[in-house]
Amino acid sequence: MGPRPNNRPGQRPMQNKKDEDGLRINEEITASQVRLVGENVPEQGVYSLRDALRMAEEQELDLVEISAKADPPVCKIMDYQKFVYQQKKKAKEMKANAAKIVIKEIRFGPNTDEHDFQFKLKHAQEFLQEGSKVKASVFFKGRSIIYADHGEKLLLRFAVELEEYGRAEQMPKLEGKRMIMMIAPLKKK
Repeated sequence: MGPRPNNRPGQRPMQNKKDEDGLRINEEITASQVRLVGENVPEQGVYSLRDALRMAEEQELDLVEISAKADPPVCKIMDYQKFVYQQKKKAKEMKANAAKIVIKEIRFGPNTDEHDFQFKLKHAQEFLQEGSKVKASVFFKGRSIIYADHGEKLLLRFAVELEEYGRAEQMPKLEGKRMIMMIAPLKKK
């Protein structure tokens, strides 16, 4: 039996390619026997590839290999285009529902006084409680870089004060004229 034409009069063309997920469709399936499952099969069980393709063709659907590693491979008779559309729709919904990470920045000077520190600490607590990450940075202007140790102490104190709201992802590090530290919110139980 030679290869069948892809476009039959009066019927929609059968898909004949391997999709992005590695699923084999119709004539791409190489096994001589397949196990048919799903609601479009009158009786689930092992069929010859020719019989399975004929059943799919009679229903104007596609034969899709869903588990190639099984012996014999497991196949379903389904509308492949609809299946691909639903997979893309699910992926899009999952991406939309994925948690978006928001980073809020709080800036200090190397010689920030106590009142400003407490004010910024209160804002950082609010940001962490709402689930945002906090990027705390100390900016050194001009020759104030000689107070890098003050900036590091300030950031470490900031992280200790926020321990019950978040945890430091990294120790303070100097990048040019800024010392930066990231604080991630604690996971809610």
